[in-house]
Order: sequence, then C-alpha cells, then structure tokens
Amino acid sequence: MASFGIWVLTIFLVFQSGYGFYLPGSYPHKYKVGDPLSVKVNSLTSIDTEMPFSYYSLPFCKPAEGVKDSAENLGELLMGDRIENSPYRFKMCTNETLIFLCQSGKLSADEFKLLKERIDEMYQVNLILDNLPAIRYTVKEGFVSRWTGYPIGVKFQDMYYVFNHLKFKVLVHKYEETNVVRVMGTGDAVDVFPSGGKGGSDVPGYMVVGFEVIPCSVMHNGNLVKDLKMYDKYPSEIKCDTTTVTVPIKEGEPIVFTYEVAFEESDIKWPSRWDAYLKMEGSKVHWFSILNSLMVITFLAGIVLVIFLRTVRRDLTRYEELDKEAQAQLIEELSGWKLVVGDVFRAPSHPALLCIMVGDGVQILGMGVVTILFAALGFMSPASRGTLITGMLFFYMILGIAAGYVAVRLWRTIGCGDHKGWASVAWKAACFFPGIAFLILTILNFLLWGSHSTGAIPFSLFVILLLLWYCISVPLTLVGGYFGAKAPHIEYPVRTNQIPREIPAQKYPSWLLVLGAGTLPFGTLFIELFFIMSSIWMGRVYYVFGFLLIVMVLLVVVCAEVSLVLTYMHLCVEDWKWWWKSFFASGSVAIYIFLYSVNYLIFDLKSLSGPVSATLYLGYSLFMVLAIMLATGTIGFLSSFWFVHYLFSSVKLD
Repeated sequence: MASFGIWVLTIFLVFQSGYGFYLPGSYPHKYKVGDPLSVKVNSLTSIDTEMPFSYYSLPFCKPAEGVKDSAENLGELLMGDRIENSPYRFKMCTNETLIFLCQSGKLSADEFKLLKERIDEMYQVNLILDNLPAIRYTVKEGFVSRWTGYPIGVKFQDMYYVFNHLKFKVLVHKYEETNVVRVMGTGDAVDVFPSGGKGGSDVPGYMVVGFEVIPCSVMHNGNLVKDLKMYDKYPSEIKCDTTTVTVPIKEGEPIVFTYEVAFEESDIKWPSRWDAYLKMEGSKVHWFSILNSLMVITFLAGIVLVIFLRTVRRDLTRYEELDKEAQAQLIEELSGWKLVVGDVFRAPSHPALLCIMVGDGVQILGMGVVTILFAALGFMSPASRGTLITGMLFFYMILGIAAGYVAVRLWRTIGCGDHKGWASVAWKAACFFPGIAFLILTILNFLLWGSHSTGAIPFSLFVILLLLWYCISVPLTLVGGYFGAKAPHIEYPVRTNQIPREIPAQKYPSWLLVLGAGTLPFGTLFIELFFIMSSIWMGRVYYVFGFLLIVMVLLVVVCAEVSLVLTYMHLCVEDWKWWWKSFFASGSVAIYIFLYSVNYLIFDLKSLSGPVSATLYLGYSLFMVLAIMLATGTIGFLSSFWFVHYLFSSVKLD
C-alpha cells in the first residue's frame, strides 16, 4: 500500500506539473526606489513568415551607448533569438510621461519599403524587462486576449502607420524581507539560509512581476523636437488612443518616437509572475478532451493486448501438453507461426541499416524522455529561454553511448556473434541521423541567410555544433559500440534453416497493414500535437510538460502493442520477414504526423506568405518527422524482437 501511495503521489505531481508547475528559471532581482531598469529587445517575429529579423534592421531608436548583444545560450541562438539593449530606460517606482526618445532620419526609399513589408507581414516587436516579455491586452466583443509583444504598425485604407508611442505599465511587488527564500515562497527553508546584510530589512525592495505595453500611433510636431535630446520632456501633450491612428509614414519624412511609463503595486508574488503568460488563450490544454481520447485508446489497446495474450497462451499451452511425436504431427497439420520456426530469425535485408536506425532511435527516444521529464519537473521553464533546446542537444550527445551499444549488439546478434564490422556500424550510427539533420538544416539555413533573418544559424555556431558532435557524440557512440562488441550477443532460441521457406501468397499487401498500423499511435497524440505546433509556429507558450510526459508514456505503450500485434499477424500467415515490418508498423505514425503538418499549414497557417516560409515550415516538419519515425520505429522493433524471442523460446524443438 505504501508503494501504491507513492505512485499516486507521483502521478498527482506530474499532473500538477502539467497545470503549470515550474521553477522560475532566473534569480530574483530586488530593486530600491529610483534604481535603473533596462528594457531589452528581442528579434522581430511574425506568424506570417516564421522568419525572425533583428530589431535594429528597421529605423528604430538606438541606445546612446550603442547596440550591444546580450549573452545568449546555444538554445536561444538556434531558436533565432537575438537579445540586445534598447534605449528605453525606467527608474523603479518613478512614473514618467512625455519622454522623447529620438527622431529617426528621413526615411529612404529602401527603409520605407521595408517598413511597409514588415507591417504587411504582421511583424511583432518583442520587449523584455527583468526577463519578462512585454504583454499586450486587447478587448474584442467583451473578450480579453493576451499577446506577447506588439505590432510594428498597422495598414488602414492603403496607408501605413507605425506605432511610435509606447505606454508601459510595470507591475511591482513590495517586499520587506531580505531573505531570498521567503521571497521565492519556500518559507520552510528560512532557517537554513542566512538573512544577508544587517539592517537590510529596513529598506523595502521591489520586484518586477508584470510588464504591459500599449502601442499608439500619435502625431508629433517635428519642429518641437529639433533641439531635444534623448529622455528630454516632450513639450506638448500626448494622447494615446488605441482606437485611432493619426499620421501615416511617408518616404523622405522622419518618425518621432516617445514613451511613458507607470508603476503599479501588485499582489502577484515573484514565483507567480509567469502565470499571465502561461494562461494565454489557446495554450491551455483542453483536459477533458485529451483525457477522454487517452482513455478510449488505452481501453482499445488493453482489449487488443488481452485477446492477443490469450490466443498466444492457448497455442503455447496446447503445444506444450503434447509429446514430441504429436508436436511433429501438429506442425504438419497446423498452419501459423509454428511453421516459420526455422526462418523467423533469418537475417533481414540491409541488416546494418536496421541496426543503425534502431541505435539512433534509442538515442532520440532517450533524449525525448529525459528532456520531457526534466521539463515536467520544472527545470526547463519558459523563463529560461533556450534551455529546452540546449538540454535536448546535451542529452542527445550524452546518449550517443546508448546508440553505439544497441546498434553494435544488435549487429552481433544478427551475425550470430560475429565481431566483424562493429566499428563501421558504430561510426555509421554516429553519422546517420546527424548527417541527415545537418543536410536539412544547411539547406534551410541558406534560405534564411538569403533573407538576412536572425533565424539563420551563424557560421561560427555551425562550427561549434560540428565540434560538439565530433568531439563528444562520436567518441561516446564508438565507446558504446565497443561495450556492445564486448557484451554477449543474444542467442536465438531456435536454429535457422539453410533454405528459406516460401512465403504463401497474401490476400492483401502487407505494407498496407503496416501503414494502417500508424493510425493508433497517432490517435494518442494528435490533440497534444496541435498545442505543440501552435507553440512552435504561432508563438504561444507551451508549458504542460507533465501531460506531455503522460502522453509520451502512453505513446510508447501503444507503439509497442501495435507492432507486437502486427508481427504476430504476419507470423500467423507464415510471413517470417517481420524485422523491417515491425519497425515501420509503429514508425509509420510519422507519415500521419507529416500529413497533419501539411494540414496545419493549409488550414491553420493560412497567412503564411511566400515559398521560402512554406519551404522552411515543411523542412523543419520533415526533420521532426524523421526523428519521430526513428524513435517510434525503435519502440516497435525492440518490443517485437522481445516478443518473437519469448514466443519461440517457449517452443522446444530439436
């Protein structure tokens, strides 16, 4: 009962993590009244093109000290984030209005054309304060929507307007405590951690818990700002009305930028400040819908498994009750899996490729499970930008040792213990998936380079990725291969005949059954897939990793069951070529995911403009689908291999 209680608690915690449990991901900064606050800018993004661009690629105001890049991790660079400093400056708890920022130079023909293009393509400006993205609220028909960032401008009656005045609201929470543990909300550990400096509690501190922006298009008098410097007071009143636009941009005319900021005390505590982003419309999973889907699929898979096990048990029991003479007679009389006993472990076609794909599948599957587990436990929160991608790369490289071990041990098993060629198999396992990934990403990168997008991976980062692969992943894969070569190969329970048995003509092509088998695993994840796709392509925050972990576990179980059942069906019709079929029975789910991706492109990303954007989308989808095929195919193959080994080891034959 105690162990049952622990399991219930674990499942409850995972579900809680699905509801948005996370570690804040950054250390809390405490400010005093008057302390400076710096706003940073990230890349301009659009769901219309899916190509990020640098903020300063447009004629916006630049900081007086010059543009400086923030330190970015590997994941941020791969995601196209380019975080830079901005001219926006605040002072803690100091409300300011009518702040003049700058007047741009006269718009050249190229700048004017680029601004119009970016407005047409619905590009958003992404500002960051104390690691919080700026959030914007809109009200339509009484319904409040939340958005991160704000649009560059708007097109109205064939005229283009830039939002040149920003109204900021910074939510702050007042803390009398100097003890960071109390601030973080983990009061039980207060006695463990010291309080810090003496008398620090006398000075109240403030923490940023919200950052809102309202963009406006306002008319500025160019003559009034001629002698103004950055952060001077604008000499006339500015009325920020979100329902109207005033002055259209024109070629050869400058743009004046201004802003205002107001601070407001809030009851939101620092650990809860990301809740507003995690509860954005569309990112909250429809629990009952998904739960219903998962329960139905689990129920169906359970029925299939029960019927299947009863059939096999009945055959085995009946077979074992007979003496050897009767068994021989039964083999002659009966058809089914018992007739392929001398061919079931015959080596498949292209055995090296199968070993390599299974090894890479183990590596990708392990990476996925470990990454989602860490994310579900809160170690990869949205506040820590890029940690998810960085973590996936790290786990993938480390798990190279598993890929080498599985690939080489399977190679030796197929070769009945022969060591010959193990190094070649391990080396190919280290190169197969990364090589295809490198090819796809290089082609897509040339498209991004040609568009001058920040989404393009810099050449220096390409070199770093290649060095990481060659210096960490490849050696670990070879080490795994060495251990796989030293480990005893799996002994087959029955001998293989010298002459292969002829496979009877089938009523229907076996590949049709293999392709159809992918529908059941697809059914376990297609609802969750919508939210993942929305997170990747629509800029929504995905945080329900607890539920994703449960979906992944269910997917593993269903893939194993589907492949197992299909292998049994093939053996029953005397088709002993089950190796590749068991791999693609569960791996065929990738085909349905790719078709779903195409459907998502046509019906959900209707505004995606241009062949470059569509090529990028399909290229990244192909890359994702390939990884899923290797992972799910590996699950199916390994479960079928175990089942066939178990089934024929139960049958004693001379």
